[in-house]
Amino acid sequence: MINTSRIQELREEVGEDDLAEVISLFCEEMDEVMDGLENTAPDQLPSRLHFLKGSALNIGLDDVSELCRIEELRLSTDSKGTVDIAAIKSAYAKAKQVLISLG
Repeated sequence: MINTSRIQELREEVGEDDLAEVISLFCEEMDEVMDGLENTAPDQLPSRLHFLKGSALNIGLDDVSELCRIEELRLSTDSKGTVDIAAIKSAYAKAKQVLISLG
């Protein structure tokens, strides 16, 4: 679910005191994008998924990143396909709770 090695790298990069702030800012930004995902225009979904994929990977949410990668790939081969937004949101909600506890 969470790449704890990545969290440790972040802890070393920003320091123990600032890790909680980094996680908080990350969650605020991710929450905003997640909240608007259902209402995203179909032509904007690939870029939103790409953003979510990279952001999640950067902070160590490997499962969320992988789901976004799969859905982004699906859209690249079938632009009229549907995205499993519920799965992405569910994975993020679970990971977010763990992530916050690590900060």
